This record gives sequence, structure tokens and C-alpha cells, in this order.
Amino acid sequence: MKTKLKGISYSKYGYLFSIPFVVAFLIFTLYPTIYTATLGFTDCRGVLNDDYHFLEHPFENFKEILKNDSFRVSLKNTIVIWIANFIPQISIALLLTAWFTSHSNEIRGKGFFKVVFYMPNIITAATVAILFHSLFNYPVGPVNDILVSTGLRDSSYYFFTSKTASRLIVAFIQFWTWYGNTMIVLISGVLGISPDIYEAAEIDGANGVQTFFRITIPNLKTVLLYTLITSLVGGLNMFDIPFLFLSGGPDRATLTTSVFIYNLAFSGNYIYNRAAAASMIMWLLIAFFSAILFYIMRDKDQIKIDKEIKRAKKEAKRAAKGGVNQWQW
Repeated sequence: MKTKLKGISYSKYGYLFSIPFVVAFLIFTLYPTIYTATLGFTDCRGVLNDDYHFLEHPFENFKEILKNDSFRVSLKNTIVIWIANFIPQISIALLLTAWFTSHSNEIRGKGFFKVVFYMPNIITAATVAILFHSLFNYPVGPVNDILVSTGLRDSSYYFFTSKTASRLIVAFIQFWTWYGNTMIVLISGVLGISPDIYEAAEIDGANGVQTFFRITIPNLKTVLLYTLITSLVGGLNMFDIPFLFLSGGPDRATLTTSVFIYNLAFSGNYIYNRAAAASMIMWLLIAFFSAILFYIMRDKDQIKIDKEIKRAKKEAKRAAKGGVNQWQW
């Protein structure tokens, strides 16, 4: 009986269980991606337009998108809003991670605080947009009531007509929504670090700040890279909050590239070829910036070790060949 069990191959069951995912990926991810990339080189416009052709100048749509003033404005807005929300997001997440994983200070109710900080991430974007629209409403709203009652302003301030205020509010919403998720990811990374390292640091007399910057951060490099890449992808694809909050206004101040692409493709225009070209340009930008992050965050020490190992192997092979040739001679 044991020999029969040893002879059974369970790998086929793994392939069977992966079939639903592969089919769903091919239909809902790979095919739309290839189809979108193809549309960028065609003259496809209008709903249910099957009679489209490839352009004589294949990159015409891409050139027109790059010349489009609204696209350039939306790209600038996207980068500014992403940077404005990511810097405080990663900073607060790192501080909370250091607080929750501190070995010297035991905090009561850690689980409760983690749930509270993560809670905004599970609220729907439509709910968040309505909430913040009500908070900053004019002339009556909680924020304006506080400003007037405390004497900071004589009258209510219309936040939604100010470009700077609108961008800051959208950036704050993005920060408030995602800092809890970033914190949870970083805490998971810290829990994966060996406790022996921290014990050795305590024995050597290292304080909390030294431990965090010299042990925690270097060992979190892979997790930080993951956080940076996912934030970059999510930030450059920012759509729901800018669209639901102010629909890209005022005066294109919160118009992001995703909102621009949506308006181009579905908001009465149906210019699918230009929208597809804009999507592919954003894909190339995300891939380019991701490659830069991978290069900056690479493990230089491991690269040196790998080079030394390869060099040692080459020298060993040369020595072995030299010994064989000498023996033959």
C-alpha cells in the first residue's frame, strides 16, 4: 500500500485547481490588455465599431495624446497628488510600525488600534467621497464651522473652487485611506525579522531609534520595495476618489490620467483609439518608474557576493582546465 501511495503523482491535481484562474486570467486580463494595446494603433472610434483599420502612421494616436494639453495636465496632477499623499503615508506607517513592534514598550490593545487604523481602507470610495464632500461643504460644513468658530476665518471658505485646496483634500483622502494598509504590510515584514537580532542589539546597548534605523529598516528593504511599487501603480492609476469627489475639477485641478482616459473613452466621446494609446503610455511610465525603483532598491551586498561567487567558479574552472592540459602534456 505504501509503495502505491509513493507512486501517486499529485501534481496533476495542482494543474486542475489552477485551470479556473488561468481561464479567468486569459479572458478578463490578458485578452483585454492585448486588445487595448492593439486599439492604440487603429482608427477605432464610436460604440460597436467593428470596421476599424490600422493606421498608416502607427504612432499617430500616441503623438496626439502627448500633444494633448489635458493629458499633460492630468499627468502632472497625478504625480503631484501621488507624491503629496505617499510621503506622509509611508512616514506615518513607519512610525506606527515602530510603535506597534517596539520591544521595549508594550502597548495594550494593539489589535484594537490596528483595526481602527486599517478601517478606512475597507470603506468604499463612494462613501469616502460623500463623507469628505460633506465635511468641506460650503457654506455650512464641519470644517467651515470649526474655522469660523475658532476665529481662524471671518466667513466660510469655498474649498472646491481652490485648485490647491482641492488637490490637498484629494491627497489627504488617498493618504487617510491607504496608510493603514501600508502599516499592516510593514508590520508583517517586521514580524518576519529574527528576534535574535533584536536581542543581540539590546545586549549591545542599542536604543529604540538605533534599532529601528540600523536593523528594522535594512531588513525591510524587500517589503519597502513592494510598498513603493504597489503605491506607484495605485497612485498613477488613481481614479475613484478624484472622479467621485469633484469629477476632476475645479478647472482640471484634480483631473488624473485615469479620469482623462475614462472621459475620452466613455463620457460621450468614445474615442477608443486615443484612450487606448493613453493607457499604453501610462503602462510604459509605470514600467519605467518601477524599473528605476528596482534598480535603486537592489541589494548591493548580495550583488557583490554573487559576483565573487561567479569569479571564484570561473577561476576554479580555469584551474581545472589548466590541470587537465598539464596532465595531457
